[in-house]
Amino acid sequence: MALELDGIPTIPVSTHVFARLAAATAKAAGLPTTRNCFVPQPLVGRTPSELRAYVEGMDPVHKRPFMQGVIEGLTQPLDDEDLKDASFERDSPRYLEPDTDDNLRKLFIQENWTDFLPIMLPTEERVEAMLKGTSHAADKFVGYMRPTSFREAWGFDVEKVAINAVMAGANPEYLPVILAACATGISARSSSTTSWASISFVNGPIRKEIGMNDGIGAMGPYNHANATIGRAYCLVSQNCQGGSVPGDTYMGSVGNNYNYTACFAEAEERSPWSPFHVDQGFRPTDSVISIFFGGWYTHSGFGPRETWQEKFVRMLTAADHFSSPLIGMDPIVANEFVKLGYTKESLIQWCADNAKMKARNYWDDQWVTTLVKPHAEAGVEPMASRLRAAPDEEISIFAPNDIKIIVMGGETQGAFKMISGRYTGRGPNSPGATRWGGRGGADMGPPGLIDVWR
Repeated sequence: MALELDGIPTIPVSTHVFARLAAATAKAAGLPTTRNCFVPQPLVGRTPSELRAYVEGMDPVHKRPFMQGVIEGLTQPLDDEDLKDASFERDSPRYLEPDTDDNLRKLFIQENWTDFLPIMLPTEERVEAMLKGTSHAADKFVGYMRPTSFREAWGFDVEKVAINAVMAGANPEYLPVILAACATGISARSSSTTSWASISFVNGPIRKEIGMNDGIGAMGPYNHANATIGRAYCLVSQNCQGGSVPGDTYMGSVGNNYNYTACFAEAEERSPWSPFHVDQGFRPTDSVISIFFGGWYTHSGFGPRETWQEKFVRMLTAADHFSSPLIGMDPIVANEFVKLGYTKESLIQWCADNAKMKARNYWDDQWVTTLVKPHAEAGVEPMASRLRAAPDEEISIFAPNDIKIIVMGGETQGAFKMISGRYTGRGPNSPGATRWGGRGGADMGPPGLIDVWR
């Protein structure tokens, strides 16, 4: 874009698996006739001669020589169709035509409105009952969401969230939690090729009020509130952002089962440390949902045993260097660390101090090179210092603020997990000019605050 603004013709080049995404992205940007060129996938692991063959060969999408498309795209003048503004039709009927239960369920599947698990059909009566879970009007604007930063952001209101909550099988008293998660603007259905997902944790009094599970099986399918809150958030992220369709609005190569439901509660009463939301500046009496973006890797362990330090170092250095770890530990584990003299803060500091590897290995990581290196080259610390390090120099791969600890579990085993989970404040995909309360409306407070959605 910068080159085009300077009067230098350019043309985008993508691999063929992104053809539909490239077309949709161009349309969302108001440039539906953008002249894309395509080469085969993959690029990773190809030799120079194989890559040259791509350039000298055929465009697998347009079925023409690749260089022909490049030359024509750079030299042919724009026509009236190229200069015509893109338009988007967003109006749709509020209600579907009456039909049988079976036919409606088939329609929801055909239209990709579900996660392909059984749903509760969102009848008018059920949606009205769900809306009783909040004091806010059905047309109250909640926020924006989109699968990735370069796609069009869709806005949605309370009623649309309630519809998806009904589909997920949630109870009305869960609706404020679901609204708070959706109001962050963070999609649980990111389009990233990394196959990441979003994981959410709930703190504060509402955990007990609605019967969330922070004990045995907290991360499993053993609690109605946990399961349906997470599922409703995922369905909103699918239906209120323009879809989550493989090859179009979803590009995760291998996928992620956290895209079904991933919502848990912290065991505040059984933790020796302050709750997570208090660490983030909230009051103990606030009810808050916190969103973590990742859900890619999971390492598990028990302890702390005698060799816990070696175990933690192995796990930390094996973690995806771009996606810092969320450590979920049973109260048994947390209390054993207290006996060893650790606070939550000092344990996190120990992890940051000891998660080290050679600079050459750190910068060899695909996502570090793609997503971290540009910040390092721009002089942003601590990435810039890592880039200046000699290839064999040991560097820290996480800062203390990158690593988070949540206490949960039923105390049947001293178990812990390190999960890919980068804590997000404001949603990375929400338009920067909007307030959390909507388009110029009342400010709904910090992202994740549940109480304002009651």
